[in-house]
Amino acid sequence: MKSRLFLLCVLVLSSMVTYSQSVPVFTAGQEGHRSYRIPAIIGLPNGHLLAFCEGRVHNAGDFGDINIVMKRSTDGGKTWSALQEVVDYDSLQAGNPAPVVDTRDPAFPGGRIFLFYNTGNNHEGEVRKGKGLREVWYKTSADNGATWSDPVNITAQTHRPSFPPAYSFPEDWRSYANTPGHAMQFESGKFEGRIFVAANHSAGPPQPHFRDYRAHGFYTDDHGKTFRLGGSVAVPGGNEAIAADISGSRLMMNVRNQQGDVRARIVAVSKDGGATWDTAYFDRNLPDPVCQGTLLTLQRRKKGHVLAFCNAADTTQRDNLTLRISTNDGKTWKRSYVIDRSPGALKSSKTAYSDIVRLSRRAVGVLYEKDNYSTITFVPVKIKL
Repeated sequence: MKSRLFLLCVLVLSSMVTYSQSVPVFTAGQEGHRSYRIPAIIGLPNGHLLAFCEGRVHNAGDFGDINIVMKRSTDGGKTWSALQEVVDYDSLQAGNPAPVVDTRDPAFPGGRIFLFYNTGNNHEGEVRKGKGLREVWYKTSADNGATWSDPVNITAQTHRPSFPPAYSFPEDWRSYANTPGHAMQFESGKFEGRIFVAANHSAGPPQPHFRDYRAHGFYTDDHGKTFRLGGSVAVPGGNEAIAADISGSRLMMNVRNQQGDVRARIVAVSKDGGATWDTAYFDRNLPDPVCQGTLLTLQRRKKGHVLAFCNAADTTQRDNLTLRISTNDGKTWKRSYVIDRSPGALKSSKTAYSDIVRLSRRAVGVLYEKDNYSTITFVPVKIKL
């Protein structure tokens, strides 16, 4: 009987493990910002990691004086540089960093980083009422993030706002946000080189249960010279989204359900690189408390790409951050790893937003919000396929 109890305790403790190699990257109240939120991370061709987030100057609110900040790791996430401000939109909001490395542009054989982001001049709730504007921008870096270009405003190509006075017709997009998390690029196949940025918008006046929200995306086939809007996913309430390529030159988008009626992730699949969506469904194997999640292609195989997905895998609160691995294009999730969760029924946001990066063939890094948004932490995770 004692041996059975001991085994049960071991199993319980192992399911609640917090990885010992975790390293705080951004800590609230340090380096000039009261709060840090909305993490994104990418790996560079030279092996460096770049971690981005929103640096909120005065408080933790979603609107106000918010900068986009960055740190670098040259040793796989063990240590991180001092903070670098990449975007400062004066006293207004710059946020939703969505970085990606363009490795298919012959003009930049060493790769060029695109950092897509949004600016706003009012709170999200007011923008939904037509009282404000969210815009879409990008910056680039051709020296691995040491310096950055001047910002480029692509709102006219990627957004459908009606300027005041606002009119209530289907093209009247109001609230608008990139993913959050990394953007993606097709590395092979029919759409090789295409950069795709998952996004979401609200259309027309606010509706009950956030039914005015839809997920969509935008893309470029000429390395940022021009952009096109992709189709919207036909599920009301689709909010924060992220995309990854799957086999057969298809694109998968994984979406937050802002309605909250189904506590699971929305999944949409496109055969034309995100221009339209062929199918959309709830993946009930991916529980969600109405929060952000992240998706990344780790390996490309003819019979099914290897995907990694991470979110707060709980249906009631932001907790139980879990990394999942699929070896068949996300049809099933073969393995799962609990990254961090509360040791009991604590009514607080133990873990919330996250992003993931490939470290090696059998390891990924997870950058995530921890302990009620007090830190953004990085942890490497060894995986089995």
